[in-house]
Amino acid sequence: MELELKHPLAFVPTMGALHAGHQSLITIAKSYAPNVLVSVFVNPLQFENPDDLAQYPRDLDGDAVKAESAGATFVWSPTIEEIYPAQPSIINAGELGNLFEGVHRFGHFDGVLTVVKRLFDLINPQFAVFGEKDFQQFFLIKKMVKELALPIEIIQAPIVREADGLAMSSRNIRLTSDSRTISLVLSRALESAAQEIDINKARKVLHEVLRAEPGFTIDYAEIIDENDFTLATEATLSPRAIIAGWINDLRLIDNMQMNCGGTR
Repeated sequence: MELELKHPLAFVPTMGALHAGHQSLITIAKSYAPNVLVSVFVNPLQFENPDDLAQYPRDLDGDAVKAESAGATFVWSPTIEEIYPAQPSIINAGELGNLFEGVHRFGHFDGVLTVVKRLFDLINPQFAVFGEKDFQQFFLIKKMVKELALPIEIIQAPIVREADGLAMSSRNIRLTSDSRTISLVLSRALESAAQEIDINKARKVLHEVLRAEPGFTIDYAEIIDENDFTLATEATLSPRAIIAGWINDLRLIDNMQMNCGGTR
């Protein structure tokens, strides 16, 4: 790596195709350290579908402009050889890595943890910022850092949404106008469920709203305890609804804290 990094350093790892959500991570990172490194690396280990890897949007020049305008000090786009000079030692995500997202994306979280640990080793940041849109990913990275006793503070950043409620994602660029309309069912379902104070009613509403949209196919829709990913009960203090599903050949995810259970 040919970067002369300055510390203290805050790190924002990305796969590129930056948008306002990524820029919000950079802004948050800047509040923790004067130096912010943004990496742009499309990690092949976390793609279970070669077509998805090939179609992932890429715009490095645009990414650099957006990152720097948000306050990034360094923008780094490493090669695969820099990240994986030899056969990588895969980090196993464990049982949680096989739940929810892991059921539908076999090996995905192993690939995520492997690349994040490798980036941490190369950069040695004091802080790293991750958005909560990929909530299971955030949870597993924080768990890995704790278990390996890495000297890095993991910062949780809130989801950034479009004005109509759609969670920002690099993949949104692939939505057609019709699909874009259908995609609003995710935030609509989450917001409807969040109005309920009874957890069973919230689960029912979550599924009812999603199933009422014929253009959306559910992978999963559940309310969990965000502290351990067990299914939430009325006693759960921190319930969070998580959703994943398909609109044609595009898969979308979203999540939101709920007002049911022990929070009421």
